[in-house]
Amino acid sequence: MKGIFKNPIRRWGWLFLGPVTAAFCIGFVWPFIQGIYLSFCKFKLISKTSWVGFQNYAAALKDASFVHSFWYTALFAIVSLIFINVLGFAAAYALTQGIKGSNLYRTVFFMPNLIGGIVLGYIWSMIFDGILSRYGTSILLETKYGFWGLIILMCWQQIGYVMIIYIAGLQTVPEDMLEAAKIDGATKTQTLFRVTIPNVMPAITICTFLSLTNGFKLFDQNLALTAGQPFIIQPDGSTVKTTEMLALNIYNTFYGQNSASKGVGQAKAVLFFILVAGLGLLQLKFTRKREVQQ
Repeated sequence: MKGIFKNPIRRWGWLFLGPVTAAFCIGFVWPFIQGIYLSFCKFKLISKTSWVGFQNYAAALKDASFVHSFWYTALFAIVSLIFINVLGFAAAYALTQGIKGSNLYRTVFFMPNLIGGIVLGYIWSMIFDGILSRYGTSILLETKYGFWGLIILMCWQQIGYVMIIYIAGLQTVPEDMLEAAKIDGATKTQTLFRVTIPNVMPAITICTFLSLTNGFKLFDQNLALTAGQPFIIQPDGSTVKTTEMLALNIYNTFYGQNSASKGVGQAKAVLFFILVAGLGLLQLKFTRKREVQQ
């Protein structure tokens, strides 16, 4: 009886996998391969290309705005990672201590994650400008205001999301270990750092790399909040937008006025993919290492 149902599944499995595989190849694999090819070309239309080798990559690495965007994005990703995870874990820990109305608080904290990045950017730009206008300035006029504005926006959106992951991790901490710590006379602080946090390390690993990759991939909020402004003029006459992050820099390069910029923008996109993919593989390695240790 078992063989009757097993053989048809093996025989007709391709019928179910075929459409999905075809859609994946058409919608992802082919554009990905084409994008890599275009990064080695000069083009205005993808139907008319000329091979230039690594010229686009050399131009991308020499571009002062791209280098600035990389370090600016790295700084933003690290600072936002710390704030989001510390505050998210603190909120999760507080809401698992039997606080009355904790389910309502969880919902309220998570709701900002459901709002689109463009909408969030415009909302917070009005809030910041409303405050800063009293001091005769704007979020678009000073780099430090743009940086911390993005940090506040990102925290407000992401804290509720990582909080849910941390709550799930805190609920898996063995009760017998917590009871044993209590019987041994451990304080709440000792229990937190010696029992709770070590047992929540898988969730911490996931949230850490999730926050890091989200920081590097930030685009909508950056575009809506500051659009990369303010800018400074380089000695060679080029301009560098001081709050422009990597994704926005790639977008602005690709859609620049210079026809050669499309190839450079595509090369930047490939470098950006390698960076984000590397972070993803690093996360996978750490996650599997934790699973093996457990």
